[in-house]
Amino acid sequence: MIALTLFCYLLALLLVGLWAQRRVSGSEDFHLAGRRLGAVVAALSASASSSSAWTLLGMSGAAYAWGLQAIWLVPAVISGFVINWYLVAPRLQAASHRTGALTLIEFLAQGAQQHTQILRTLGAAIVLFCFTFYVASQFQAAGTAISAALPIGQELAILIGALIVITYVFLGGFWAASVTDAIQGVMMLAVALVLPIAALISVGGFGAVIEGLSQLDAPELMAWVDQPNLFWAAVFVAGLFGIGLGYPGQPHVVNRFMALKSPKEIRLGRALALGWAAVIYSGMVLLGWCGRILMPELANGESILLVLSVDLLPAVLGGVVTGGVLAAIMSTADSQLLVAGSAVSHDIRGGRSALMIDRVVIAILGALAVMLAVFFPASIFERVLFAWQVMGNGFGPLLLVLLWVGPVASRYRLAAVVLGAGLTVFISFFPQLPGNALERLLPFAVALAVSWLGAIQQRKDSNYLTP
Repeated sequence: MIALTLFCYLLALLLVGLWAQRRVSGSEDFHLAGRRLGAVVAALSASASSSSAWTLLGMSGAAYAWGLQAIWLVPAVISGFVINWYLVAPRLQAASHRTGALTLIEFLAQGAQQHTQILRTLGAAIVLFCFTFYVASQFQAAGTAISAALPIGQELAILIGALIVITYVFLGGFWAASVTDAIQGVMMLAVALVLPIAALISVGGFGAVIEGLSQLDAPELMAWVDQPNLFWAAVFVAGLFGIGLGYPGQPHVVNRFMALKSPKEIRLGRALALGWAAVIYSGMVLLGWCGRILMPELANGESILLVLSVDLLPAVLGGVVTGGVLAAIMSTADSQLLVAGSAVSHDIRGGRSALMIDRVVIAILGALAVMLAVFFPASIFERVLFAWQVMGNGFGPLLLVLLWVGPVASRYRLAAVVLGAGLTVFISFFPQLPGNALERLLPFAVALAVSWLGAIQQRKDSNYLTP
């Protein structure tokens, strides 16, 4: 039954790719669905593509390992949704329609004068670097999910999941990615409702969760913040909220705002996205807590969702849960492959898009990610957050200043991207503060300050040149 459920789901994704292929007649269709995206598809696809395997496997695994302090992940991540839908979506939708920008990198580089092509090439390089790691983590999670549900090896499972994603993105571009992401967003929501409730019932209710955690031989599970004093507790919580600051800098998420057909779609999209996030993230934290009580000796906490789905649910629902995990994986991987293709075919080539180059890049990056997932497996939680933070700090501060303050002098734009992304990578090589606060907050603050100074300098230059 699990195999049949998975087969029907994966077949549906391929059929969407074939349907979407007929709607792709040019680069604007391939990259932004002709800027005709409605509120429901935009909200669900933006939410699903930002939530990846990290949400279902990584976040429930973190709650399994951390105990009560994992609750801070919920407002930290939802704050990113708030930033994107209130601060970014309304202004980016209008500005990108006005300027005709097809990608986030193109939007950031417009008006950068002599630094335009350097900024486009640098941005594309950052995207390709980050997405190789990011997509690899998605394929690794796909292998975990498929091999847990079916009697096949991890390597073959990774290959199957990767081929499905690469095929439908190769065929249908942004149309395929957005429609499949919307479907996958619904599946993820179903998982976040069904499985945590089943686990909660099995544990015995909310009171039994707290009692069960307290009875385990791990007192740190009962700490709301497991730090020695108030200062380090504040550092830990601030570091987690740094995850939310990364949302504006994710090209595969904010391109949904660029594709919205009108500003009227934003209000409904915002309500859907925030409600979706509240259910998904609180459900995964609750699931991790319940899983720690039901299976306290699990070797890999990031597999708790898959293990509980087999133990607590009928086979058909277990197939839906496995499909939901694949949905989380594919909804992010497809969007990232699409953005990677546009980075080469559109950004590096100075706006001269070519569908064939898009598709070749998608295939090559997908193959590299498969090799990384097979030969160099790593923690989904850590690998995803590293790539997330590099892009978040590299692109997000400049985007916010451009949207809310105004044009930024070209050399300051370049400096903001280099410092934001470069500092994140540099700091990652050193021992981390609680909540990875330094890696997440310092580069963002530096890039934001440089962008702000660049906006002030641009105004001075404009006043100087105006008679």
